[in-house]
Amino acid sequence: MPVFEQAAFLPLAMDGLRTQSVEDWELIVVDDGSQDDTPEVVPLLTADPRVRSVRLPDNAGLGAAVNAGLARAAAPVVAYLPADDRYDDVDHLADLLRVLGDPAVVLAYAGVRHHGDRESLAAPPDFPLQLVQVAHRRTRLRWPERHEQESDDLDRLMWSRLRRHGGVAGTGRVTCRWIDHPGQRHKAIRERFDGGPNVFRQRYRVTAPLRLHSSDGGLVDEVGRYARQRARQLPARPDGLTILLVGELSYHPDRVLALAERGHRLYGLWTPEPLGVDTVGPVPFGHVTDLAPENWVAAVRALRPDVIYAQLNFRAVRFADAVRRACPDTPFVWHYKEAPQRSIARGDWPTLAALTGSADAVVLSSPLERDWFERALPGRLAPDRTLVVDGSLPKADWFDGTPPARLSERDGEVHTAVLGRPVGLDPAFLRVLAGHRIHVHLHGLRDGPGPQGAWRSWLAEAREAADGYLHVHPAVDERGWVSVLGAYDAGWMHRTASHNGGDVGRATWDDLNHPARIGTLMAAGLPLLAPEHAGHAVAVSDLVRTTGVGLTYADPEDAAAQLADPHRLGTARATVARRRHEFTFDRYADRLLELFAEVRSG
Repeated sequence: MPVFEQAAFLPLAMDGLRTQSVEDWELIVVDDGSQDDTPEVVPLLTADPRVRSVRLPDNAGLGAAVNAGLARAAAPVVAYLPADDRYDDVDHLADLLRVLGDPAVVLAYAGVRHHGDRESLAAPPDFPLQLVQVAHRRTRLRWPERHEQESDDLDRLMWSRLRRHGGVAGTGRVTCRWIDHPGQRHKAIRERFDGGPNVFRQRYRVTAPLRLHSSDGGLVDEVGRYARQRARQLPARPDGLTILLVGELSYHPDRVLALAERGHRLYGLWTPEPLGVDTVGPVPFGHVTDLAPENWVAAVRALRPDVIYAQLNFRAVRFADAVRRACPDTPFVWHYKEAPQRSIARGDWPTLAALTGSADAVVLSSPLERDWFERALPGRLAPDRTLVVDGSLPKADWFDGTPPARLSERDGEVHTAVLGRPVGLDPAFLRVLAGHRIHVHLHGLRDGPGPQGAWRSWLAEAREAADGYLHVHPAVDERGWVSVLGAYDAGWMHRTASHNGGDVGRATWDDLNHPARIGTLMAAGLPLLAPEHAGHAVAVSDLVRTTGVGLTYADPEDAAAQLADPHRLGTARATVARRRHEFTFDRYADRLLELFAEVRSG
C-alpha cells in the first residue's frame, strides 16, 4: 500500500481489505514521506499483526515506495492497494488468486468501478490497468524509480515488462474501485488534467530534474536538457543584486539565467497553484535558491531582496499580489503575459488591476498588450517605468548550432512546421496546401484541457485532406531547435480570427499574444507564417509586418503562393537570420536590470 498524504482515505481502503474472504494476506504500508496525518494514522493499522509499515523520510516516488514494499514482502503473489482506492467485493483477492492458479498466467486483473459508477472488466477506457486491479506472481522485476523515470503509464513502468514472463488474464468480475479525486497521481502528470512537470514537482516536493513521461505529451527529460546549465559556475559579483523571483516562469524558464550570468543572485518563491506549463521551483536548471514556502513572509524579510521580480501568467496573480502586500517596502517589478482576459474570467481582475497599478514598474509582453492595459487602467502605468518584453523569450544559448540542410533542397517541395497545437489549421486549409505540394510537420501534439484535447478527432480527417503532406513527429526540446527544426522552410503561428476592428479595447487574448513558439521558430531560423488580419489590431501580425521576420497571408491560396515564391520566402529567411537574436531574453536582460536599479533608487 503506497500512501502519500492520503490519511483520510486509509480507513476506507483498510475496510475493504479486512473483509476479504482470503485471510492469509500481509500488508506492507509504505508512507512515502507524508506531511499530513498519515504518520499518526498508520500505526493504528498495525494493530493487526498482518500489517507492517515503513516510512520513507522524504517523498521518493511511486517506484521507490512500491519497491520498498516488495523488498519486505514474503508472499509469492503481489497485489496492490493504493491508500485512496478500495476492494469492493469480499472475493476480490480470491478471484485474482483463482486466475493465477493457471501456471501460464503471470498477471491477473479484476474489473473496476471508476469515475463514479462506470464499470470496466479491463482497464478503464483511456487508461492502463490500475494498481488496485492487479495481482501478479512475485518476480525479480522492480519498478523504475524517480531518477530513472516517472510516468502515469503503468504499462510502461511495469505491466508490459511482466507480460514478457507469462500470460495476462482477467477475473471477469468488477470487484474493486479506482476512486476519482483531485489528488490522484496521474492528474499531476497528464496535461489533460492540467498536470505536467511543474504540478508534479510541487505536489511531491521534487528537488531534482525530472524524467517525466506523460500519456498525453510524451517524455520531458529535464535531466538531459539542463545538464549543461546545472554544471556551470555563475559566481555573483560583490555588487550584484539579490533578486527574488516570485510566481512562475512559464515557458523557456531558464531565460532567468541571463540575470545570474551578469553576476546577480537569484532566489525563488513560487505560486502554490501552477498549471503544468507554469515552471516553479526547485527549477531544474539550477542557480536559483528557493525560499521555504511554509513561512515565506519571514523568509523574504530575512533575505531582504534588492528587488522582487514577479511574473508571469494568470495563475501567479493572487500570490504575486499577496507578496506585494506583505513586502510594501521592497521594490516590486511585475512582469505579466497571459492574460488579462483569463484573469477577468477567473474573477481576478480587481487583483490584477491593483497589482499592475501599484507595482514600482511593469513589464508587458507585447506592444498591443501594453496598449490594452493603458486603456483599461488610464493614467496608472508610468511611461518611464513600463517596458515591453515578451515574458517567454528563450535563452540565447539555444540559438547556437549549425542547421541541417533543408528538406526542400532534397525534394523541391516546401516543408513547414507546427509546434504544439495546430490552432486553426482545419482540414480544408490543409487540403489547399497539399494541392500546392506544401508539407506540414506537426511536432508535439499533446492532449490537454478544453480545445487542446481536440486534436485526436481532428487528425484522421486532417490526414485524409492533406493526402500524404501531413506528418506527425515527437516534440522537440531546446536541444533540437536548430538541428531538427532548422530543416524546415517556415513555421505556422496560430490561425485565429480577429473581430476587434482595430479597437484594442475589444481585443481578445489571441489578438494580444506573442505565443512562446515565436522564440523557438526564431532559434530554428524559420520565418513566421501569420494571418494578415487586415483592419484588426493583432500582435503577431503587427510583429511580422514591422520586423519582416515572416509572411502574412489572407487565405490558404495566398499562403501557398507566398511559400512558393522563392524570392519572398528567401527575403523573410534572410531577415530572420539577421534579427533572430532580438527574440532572446538575453537581448533585454541589461535593460531589465537598469529598470531594477531605477526602482531601487526610487
